[in-house]
Amino acid sequence: MANVNLAVIYYSSTGTVHAMAERLQQAGEKAGAEVRLRQVPELAPQEAIASNAAWSQHFDRTKDEPKATADDVVWADAVLLGTPTRYGNVASQLKQFIDTLGPQWGQGLLANKAYAGFTASMTSHGGQESTLLALYNTIYHFGGLVVAPGYTDPLKFADGNPYGVSHVTGGSNDAPLTEVQYAALDHLAQRVVQIAGKLKS
Repeated sequence: MANVNLAVIYYSSTGTVHAMAERLQQAGEKAGAEVRLRQVPELAPQEAIASNAAWSQHFDRTKDEPKATADDVVWADAVLLGTPTRYGNVASQLKQFIDTLGPQWGQGLLANKAYAGFTASMTSHGGQESTLLALYNTIYHFGGLVVAPGYTDPLKFADGNPYGVSHVTGGSNDAPLTEVQYAALDHLAQRVVQIAGKLKS
């Protein structure tokens, strides 16, 4: 199977989606892919960030991490996109990055790649599925292939999300990832890398 380039591109305000992205990076590398982990730029005003201690701390911790560029998507054979839910939709920070990819889309450089998503919300019915489905609307326009995990492994019955991978952070917004989420993230990365390898071959 061909060597696979995997881009993990995400936005995270308080750190949950960031932790999910790091696990996907590790799982992608374990699956044999070359991985770029890239954060999209923060767009929120400083006063909004400062109003939430966890947001402010995460911003300070990650502000110097590599930022996503269009080249990261063009380079990739597989792309995993991460966002917290925002009213059941994609966070504006990730959406803004996606919206800058018009030139690459117009040249057909985003097509025929494997894509999937991951997300987190505070509540168990906080819009996780609708966020992933909204994200995938863009992939259809790219001509990309949505490689959702479905129920292709029994562990997905524990994770419970066939559309991607998601996590509930709870009322205090700090519930850590568990072995259930780690297993689901590992499976997602392995599946996307495997399918991308077949496409590339």
